[in-house]
Amino acid sequence: MTAGTRTAIARTCLGVAAGLALAACPVVANTAAAQPVPVQPALPFPVPPAPPYLDTAFYQPDPARVAAAQPGEILTARQVNLANFWLIPLNVKAWQLSYRSSNTRGEPIAAVATVIVPHRAAPTGERSLLSFQMAEDSLSINCAPSYTLQMGSLPNPLNPVIGAEFIEVQAMLQLGHAVVVPDHQGPNAAYAVGPLGGRITLDGIRAAENFEPAGLPGANTRVGLWGYSGGAIPTAHAAELQPEYAPELNLVGTAAGGLMADIRMAIDYNNGTSTFGGAVLGGLFGVAREYPEVNQFIDRYMNPLGKAARVVHEGQCVALQFAAFPFVNIKGLFDYPGDPMRAPEMQPVLDELTLGKRGTPPSPVYIYESPFDEVMPINAVNNLYDTYCKDPEARVFYTRDLLSEHGIAAVSGTASAVLWLNDRLNGVSVPAGCNNRDVITSLLDPGAIGAFVNTIGQTLASALGMPV
Repeated sequence: MTAGTRTAIARTCLGVAAGLALAACPVVANTAAAQPVPVQPALPFPVPPAPPYLDTAFYQPDPARVAAAQPGEILTARQVNLANFWLIPLNVKAWQLSYRSSNTRGEPIAAVATVIVPHRAAPTGERSLLSFQMAEDSLSINCAPSYTLQMGSLPNPLNPVIGAEFIEVQAMLQLGHAVVVPDHQGPNAAYAVGPLGGRITLDGIRAAENFEPAGLPGANTRVGLWGYSGGAIPTAHAAELQPEYAPELNLVGTAAGGLMADIRMAIDYNNGTSTFGGAVLGGLFGVAREYPEVNQFIDRYMNPLGKAARVVHEGQCVALQFAAFPFVNIKGLFDYPGDPMRAPEMQPVLDELTLGKRGTPPSPVYIYESPFDEVMPINAVNNLYDTYCKDPEARVFYTRDLLSEHGIAAVSGTASAVLWLNDRLNGVSVPAGCNNRDVITSLLDPGAIGAFVNTIGQTLASALGMPV
């Protein structure tokens, strides 16, 4: 990007109306060269890593230093040892980066991401990068991927999703791509806040591209995004935010499944009728951590039963978020004259959390969803597809997996997502146009079963020390 282009962007941003909070102006990072930052060595085996709340020097760096940095600028780096399910070591090159990002008000915050590079060669000569957003779905920083993926982290039966999704990360590593896994909920574990997670994700990509040991080709790096369910929220928001927040990134494709496209519809859909109602309620509490106006609304109108439920949810990992309060009447936890989700003071935040408001991502998008998803309403995803495809330049491929529900689609859709992302990261282009289809199961897609079996086989082999 030339100096003239940066100047033009800056002038454009100065003209953006202050009230348009969604149109976040880009912060153009200097991507000319990788940053030569000191890298701390990995902990010697069997010394366990400290959980984030005890590791304040890394997770909570000096606020003045954070404020002085540019978005994506690396503050601290250290080598880490990764493992499947806390114990089985993974033979890869891995680091944690502490870097500067921004919250939804544009204020500087510290963020953390795990960068993983396989030993095997890049398939196209230059290494591509996948940003994988885990379905953290938690209200504690100790449930974050950066801690959970480390060898020797405390086993937590309430946080099983990250370990399971790590196999999907390994599928991309096995294909020769580097992966960055951001702690997309930020320093306050703000669960379900897509605009925050999108910014942290994009800045994590910037940090990975500028981290010299990762060996990536800077801003020329082909980048993909992937996330399912709680991980799809920041993934889809990052795709929408990228043209304005991080325009220098070479984003070539986004895969999102089990997607919450419209938070109002999700709350309506799960209100008193869903086994996953507690997860949606936990997400509402997560939103309150990022938006003071939502926290004030909850403090003012939530009844004693709702506030007791909040106490139970606070500080808990994903399993309890999902298991607690099935079939909860979310709106019944408020003493508000009318529908609390239609309260005037809530609308600006709910609009900001709804996908499609920023326009169609210019890069290709792959969406996979089950019509029988019991937590994410399919009509909201259908509407998002229609919204995106009003743009004649849209490139959206949408699969509805019939023989599944939320959990099954997470597994059955994995192989097709891997194959689609692998093509994008290897430079295979997608023509303009939208396509949607209904399939019995995505596992019947050409090559899907083979890719699935190969991933499992290589993951099992890596448990015996085979380099990835």
